[in-house]
Parts: sequence; C-alpha cells; structure tokens
Amino acid sequence: MIAPALILVAVLLALAPAGMALSGIARGPAILYGACLMVATALCAIALSSLLDPAHPVSSITLPIGLPWIGAQFRIDPLAAFFLAVVNFGGAAASLFALGYGAHETSPGRVLPFYPAYLAGMNVVVLASDAFSFLVAWEFMSLSSWALVVSHHREAENVRAGYVYLLMASFGTLALLLAFGVLAGASGHYDFDSIRAARPVGQMASLVMLLALLGAGSKAGLVPLHAWLPLAHPAAPSHVSALMSGVMTKVAVYGFVRIVFDLLGPSEWWWSMLLLAVGGPSAAMGVLYALMQRDIKRVLAYSTIENIGIVFAGLGLALAFKAEGMDLVAALAFTAALLHVFNHAVFKSLLFFGAGSVLNATGARDMEKLGGLIHRMPQTAFALLVGCVAISALPPFNGFVSEWLTFQAILLSPQLPAWGLKLIIPAVGGLLALAAALAAACFVKLYGVSFLGRARTALAAEAQETDRFSLAAMFVLAALCLAAGIFPAFFIDALDGVSKSMVGTSMPHQASLAWLTIVPIAEGRSSYNGLLVFAFGLLSGSIASLAIHRLASDRVRRAPAWDCGYPDPDVAIQYTASSFSQPIRRVFGTLLFSVREIGEMPPPGSSRPARLTVEMHDLIWETLYAPIGSAISFATERVNVLQFLTIRRYLALVFSALVLLLLVLAL
Repeated sequence: MIAPALILVAVLLALAPAGMALSGIARGPAILYGACLMVATALCAIALSSLLDPAHPVSSITLPIGLPWIGAQFRIDPLAAFFLAVVNFGGAAASLFALGYGAHETSPGRVLPFYPAYLAGMNVVVLASDAFSFLVAWEFMSLSSWALVVSHHREAENVRAGYVYLLMASFGTLALLLAFGVLAGASGHYDFDSIRAARPVGQMASLVMLLALLGAGSKAGLVPLHAWLPLAHPAAPSHVSALMSGVMTKVAVYGFVRIVFDLLGPSEWWWSMLLLAVGGPSAAMGVLYALMQRDIKRVLAYSTIENIGIVFAGLGLALAFKAEGMDLVAALAFTAALLHVFNHAVFKSLLFFGAGSVLNATGARDMEKLGGLIHRMPQTAFALLVGCVAISALPPFNGFVSEWLTFQAILLSPQLPAWGLKLIIPAVGGLLALAAALAAACFVKLYGVSFLGRARTALAAEAQETDRFSLAAMFVLAALCLAAGIFPAFFIDALDGVSKSMVGTSMPHQASLAWLTIVPIAEGRSSYNGLLVFAFGLLSGSIASLAIHRLASDRVRRAPAWDCGYPDPDVAIQYTASSFSQPIRRVFGTLLFSVREIGEMPPPGSSRPARLTVEMHDLIWETLYAPIGSAISFATERVNVLQFLTIRRYLALVFSALVLLLLVLAL
C-alpha cells in the first residue's frame, strides 16, 4: 500500500506547479481542486483499507533520497493509517468545498500552487519513517501553509499573522530537531527502527518528551504556545482554515504520539502530569478566549485550542494508566483521544465551511454585522447548526461520544496509586466539564447572533444561499457527525489496531454488543447508546410537534401582539455578541483578560449617545511574547550599528574576536 500512496503524494506535488498555470484560466481552480479531491479520496481509501484490515501487514519502502546512509524511509502502520485517513478525509472535504468557494478567490495565483503542496506535506509527515524525512516534510508543511496564510498579503493583519506563524513554526521545528537528535544518540541512526532498538532512558527520555511537547504543542496550539493560531487561521482562505484547524493540528498530535508512545517506549508516570497540566487549562482557556470574540473565524480558531486541550488531556490519561500497568483503562483514554481527533476534524471543518459560506454571502465575519441569516441561507444554517451541536458535545452527535469516553477514564483515576495523579486528574476533569459548558454557551452565541433574529446590516439582509459544492461538503460532514454519534461502536472498533500498537491493548469489541450500545469498561459502571438517544429524540419531537398542530385550537382570538422583545423596529435593540458574553466576561475576564468596561453616559439634555467600551488584554501574549519581542528589537537596534563601522574598526573587531577565541581555547 505504501507505493501507491507515495505515487499519489507525488501527483499532489506535481499539481503544485500546475496550479501556477491553472490560476490564469477561468476553470483552473475547479480543475485543480477536482484533481486534489480525487487524489485525497484515493489516499483516504488506501488508509482505511490498512486501518480496517487487522491482518493487513505493515507496509514500508525505502527511496534512494534523503540522508545517504539511510535514504528516505516511508511506512504505513496502524497509527499512520489512522492519521492518513484523517488528513485525506479532511483534504477531500476541503477540496469539494473549494470547488465552489474557490471561484470567489480574488488572488487564485497565491493559493492554487500551495494548496496541493500543503496536502502533500501533511501526507509525507505521516508516512515518514525516518527523522530526516519527517522534519523536511514538517517544515515543508509549515512553509506551504504560511504561504496560504499570507495569500491576502495586502491586509496588514494577515502579514502579521504570517510573521508570528513563521516564528512559532520555526521554534517548533527546532524543538523536534533537538528531540530527534537526542533519540538518535551517539550512533546517529535516524531511521525509526534503529531508534526503537536503542531507546534513550532516564533523563534523556524525559528530555525527548519535553522537546516533543514543545515542538508538537506549538503546532497544535496548546496554551501558552497558541499565539499564532488565532491569528493565522482566520487570515487564510476558509477551506485552508478548515485544513489548518481540523487537520494540521492533528498532524501535530500524530508527531507527539509517534515520538512519545512509539519511539520512546515505556513512559514515566510524571509525564502524564505535564500533559494534564497543559491539556486541561488549554481546554478551559481556549473556550474562554472564544467566548470573548466577535469574529466568527476567530471564535472557531480559539475553539480549536479547547479541543486540542481535550485531546492532550486524553493522551495524558493514557500515559498515566499505561505507566501504572492499567492497560485496559489506558486503551480507553487513548481511544477517546484519537476518536476526538477524528470528531474534531469533522465538525471543525464543517464549521469553517459554514463560516466561509457566510463570508462569501455577506462579506463580513463580525457577528455584529450579521443576523437573520437562517431566512436567507436556510441550508447553510441547518448544516452549521449540526456543527454547533456537535462541537458543544451534545448527544446524539459525535462530539459527545469522545468527551464522554474521556470522562469515563477520568472517573477511574482513583485507582491510580500516585497521589499527584489522584489530585490533578479530578482538577483536570473539572476544567474539561467547565470547558464543555462554556463551549455550549459559545456556540449558542455564534449561531444565535449570526443566524437568528433580524439582519443587522443590508449585506446580511441581501445574502444568498451558497453554491451546491459548498453545500455538498457541509452536508457530508453533517451526516458524518450524526453517524459517528449514533453508531460510535464502529468508529471505536476501527481504532483497535492503533491502540494495541501504542498502549499494548484495546477496548473491548463494541460493535457486537446489543443495540449498538458502547460499554467502555463494564455495564455496571456506565454505557451509552446513541441510536436509542437519537430514536427517543426523534420520536418525542415528532409527538410534540404532532400534538401542537393537531390539538391546538384554530379559533381566531384577538389579543395584544407579543412583540418578542422587539417593541422598536430598530435592529440595534437585539442582543449582540458582546452583550451575550458580558456575564461570563465579568466573571472570568478581570482575572484572565484584565477586562475593563468604560461606560460613557451623556448628561441630561445632551443628544450624544451613550457608549460602552470594552478593553481586553491577552495576558499570555503581553507577559510571555511581547517582552521577548521587545528584547530582540532592542538588541537588533544596538547590533545594527555594526554595519556602519569603518574598515579600521571592522579589522579591530575581527582581531578582538580572534584573541577572545584563542583565550577561550587556551583556558
């Protein structure tokens, strides 16, 4: 299977230069995105055939490129097959959406060449089986996505987003480079098989884990390494935003799992405490950041931080249980984390597609300029509603299942012997519960302010439904959100091979249970049946609707009209995004965001309007990144004088440096 997969990746790379020529043709974007759709679909089929066949052998190949003594090694094992399926399913969905969305692109020449290259880079990262190929593909993925982030370079905000992204990507690559350097050791063997045969132990293994967390965590968007994510994701075109948020962050998760669960071997129990300490706060902080936003794409970007926090919390639980020999519970936590990887890729792509459709129809991303879109874009509104319910972890949709499995693992934490874990895991559970509740509030705000009520601007009032390709992509993802929530057993069982290869065992087989019920540990503890929940919801809703329409009186009655809270026809009296989040902002904002509300009330008799100004600060940026930037600027301004020295001073400087080096060598 590896050879056909590499051939298809080569086709994606060949499409990159072809995109330059196609950008000047009227049907060029459709041709390129159609080709990417077919290639990604074929790669997804290859990945699924490897993942779903337990007897399928691990496929590998070595090409005579890369490092001279090892070549470029590629391999499809169960872990790679799962993430290959996630990458290419997301790529196929984004390409289908782009068949319609791409026609509105104002600068296709800045997007088309880099889009297939970006897909190819993510695929090669997952397929690589040596450190050199992995790192080259990782950097290629980062650079191609950077080019897509700055594709609309005439907007200063996008240029700044690209600059911050490039800096953080470089930092992450450096951390991974150092991690693989330690893994290779004195022998310098960079292929994964040699690394597995001579794994580091003790402090060296812990150093690798820390470096992998820094490198992969910066790409995934863990707090406090998230600075680039809310800037870059909104700046990119919407189908690229879906790939960055729904897919590329999962490639970062893959990199971490490959290094820590596979290449490092046996883990230390305290590693899990570090993952839990960043995963739980990332989930809570991410959704709190999202609640404070008015820009739809920034809300979705910050929400990605929340969901990545949930994934890493699950991985931390898996490490904790694995280190203490509780393999079955480790398999539960690991499966929950990977299932959430897939679920997030589906519903986050759906939400970014919906945001892109709204942006095309209205030209606005600010929720305060939208409203009433359910009447103008009913099909988009329905698909986006499914995404909002799924990401809010409400049954019977897929987001609930993976988060529920994570909580089942948390409830088993009292069996752990380490007191540190007994204390931190319930705290993380509380943070995840808080994040789940706030996520529901966040997406009630997003959907209610954007789609319900009345149009706040003429652009929203004149919006038209999006094209059929975009709708097709959204409805496919919406259907999958429902299918994965109703029939989660099949998706859980598909991860058996991955779980066995990484934690040594897998969850009990779920699809064979009666009524497709899932039982993570034992029926006496807890179980869930998505099909029954769906059937009950459908039946009760139908009965209620029938009763209302059949039993209600049709007699004409006259009474004062209920104005639904809108006695004045002015749309400005509607709830806004800022007013919706004001109570939560007042509870959490002072501590986490240094929020300051400034009210200006005109004196009696004045015709000036009252004003409320809200000042918010990103404390992580201001305390961590801004001082570093200021220090670098200060240093570069001082060093800048070196380029204006005379020849005599240059010679004196070189001579002084030479003397200093000789002194160092002598000492």
